[in-house]
Amino acid sequence: MPSHAQDLKENFSRHFSKYGPLSHDEKAAIHESMLVKEFPRGYMLATQGEIMRDTYFVLSGLVRQYHLNNGEELTTAFFTEDQWIISPGDSAVPVASAYFLVCAEPTLLVAGNEKAAMQLFEKFPRFEAVARAILQDAFIAQQRTHNEWIAQTPEQRYHTLMQQRPAILQRVPQYHIASYIGVKPESLSRIRKRIAAQK
Repeated sequence: MPSHAQDLKENFSRHFSKYGPLSHDEKAAIHESMLVKEFPRGYMLATQGEIMRDTYFVLSGLVRQYHLNNGEELTTAFFTEDQWIISPGDSAVPVASAYFLVCAEPTLLVAGNEKAAMQLFEKFPRFEAVARAILQDAFIAQQRTHNEWIAQTPEQRYHTLMQQRPAILQRVPQYHIASYIGVKPESLSRIRKRIAAQK
């Protein structure tokens, strides 16, 4: 196996080992069950209103989340390396996606769903609790980010991006950044000028 592919598998299994050490067999089972999918830039992972059953883990690349408001795309999240994209429903309780998910770069993802998870849980029952804890923590982190975002002004949001996710500013077109922080591109330009003048 190429070393890069092995590194990606190890990176993915580390997210499970944070919740307790993994045996050799458990790690091997995670690696064998990984369904890795490669998508080109512009590929639509999900559309608004579609029943989305898969959950994704970003190995490399960038996925943009947005919804339409009177025909205008409003960006609501960027998912990059080592982040989870959580399905709003599962096979028992189907839920329509409120968002579009599009690959903003060539993207490599681990895809999973309830059926695949149950097959793994049958072999290693403790994985069920671990997997649910991982997804719960990811969901809580996303909710915390969302709540903090609501309380901030657009300029504060831009500062937050600069401090916490500076790479996003280099990887995403400015008009998507403007949409994400809740302003028009010309307003973002003024924000950037004010910040530059303060340095």
